[in-house]
Amino acid sequence: MRAQSTLKTHAALFDSMSQSLGLDLQEEAIAGRLQFDEISEAVLRCSKCAHPTQCSARLGQVAAGLAEAPDYCRNRDLLAYLKENAA
Repeated sequence: MRAQSTLKTHAALFDSMSQSLGLDLQEEAIAGRLQFDEISEAVLRCSKCAHPTQCSARLGQVAAGLAEAPDYCRNRDLLAYLKENAA
């Protein structure tokens, strides 16, 4: 049960991080820039992060959005790629 809870937590963090960067994961998938299995892989990468509390706190403090994902984000490169190609 803990594993399922962890995955839900990190799925929410990944989605929130994406939204804070101005990305809509569903739109990215529809546009073909992101495969659904890549979303699963991104959530798994996120679940191995040592900073989920810091990430959650940062996302809670950012009203206007982020310019880029934090240095510690395991999905930083993926999110930067998506943001660059969505523009």
